[in-house]
Amino acid sequence: MRGDRGRGRGGRFGSRGGLVQGYRPFVPHIPFDFYVCEMAFPRVKPAPDETAFSECLLKRNQDLSPTPTEQSIEEKIICNQNKKKKKSIFSTKYFPLFSSVLSMLTNETGFEISSADATVKILITTVPPNLRKLDPELHLDIKVLQSALAAIRHARWFEENASQSTVKVLIRLLKDLRVRFPGFEPLTPWILDLLGHSAVMNNPSRQPLQLNVAYRRCLQMLAAGLFLPGSVGITDPCESGNFRVHTVMTLEQQDMVCFTAQTLVRVLSHGGYRKILGLEGDASYLTTEMSTWDGVIVTPSEKAYEKPPERKEEEDEALEEGGEGEDESMETQE
Repeated sequence: MRGDRGRGRGGRFGSRGGLVQGYRPFVPHIPFDFYVCEMAFPRVKPAPDETAFSECLLKRNQDLSPTPTEQSIEEKIICNQNKKKKKSIFSTKYFPLFSSVLSMLTNETGFEISSADATVKILITTVPPNLRKLDPELHLDIKVLQSALAAIRHARWFEENASQSTVKVLIRLLKDLRVRFPGFEPLTPWILDLLGHSAVMNNPSRQPLQLNVAYRRCLQMLAAGLFLPGSVGITDPCESGNFRVHTVMTLEQQDMVCFTAQTLVRVLSHGGYRKILGLEGDASYLTTEMSTWDGVIVTPSEKAYEKPPERKEEEDEALEEGGEGEDESMETQE
């Protein structure tokens, strides 16, 4: 029985089965999402006609998509190289000539090959069992290789789960939105993939939402604090445990994404979708300057997070010296 002595007093739980005093379990909150609880908010008037908005979304997607000729060339290259790969015979017949490649730039994660029309990023990694055999003097950093492995998992997940056409179109539009509005820069491609998939497919009916509804829903969820501290966010399906994807962003970046989305939601609510989609020139000023839409003035949201001032080394040393002085005075009194 000695081995059981004191077992009820230590650890996470007390002797009566309750939590130890001072321990607070993390309980994430769920941001408001109208499309999850739509039945609780019945409409009092018919939904507005958003045909023009949907047409603008499709037009912007068409502008961002490769032309049919470019798509056919890409499919032909992939098809031919897959056939050669199965036979372990590689042919450069359909590859660009060396003279057409403008530059090759090495970086910490691999290298990039750039031409006049596109840039291809080459990531380097290895199979998981080899990670423990890495030599820091010869190989890339283990974090770089793990990141490339994660990229492979992301690509496989996307191929299996996000093949729905509306999801693909929405993600393309979200990536375009990220490029044109600096407040969305912290959103990684993987976060945008999961956000687009969730906006289209995550609803009570389990049926894909229309493109215009899903686009608006993305901005509304971001504005409601989907990626703020304490939010349930979106769990990474390719990682073990309940890893929330937005935790890779700093607190300042999470706040910036939120208040940028809040401003764009208000602009979108008053008919400014053409400006948001980039169909009427640069719109980055919308998040920093006041704008007027049908007589309604939209004031940009302000940041709520203030980064705490960093302590200087001199202040830290002064605090340490003060602490040592107090210890010496206490010893003298004893």
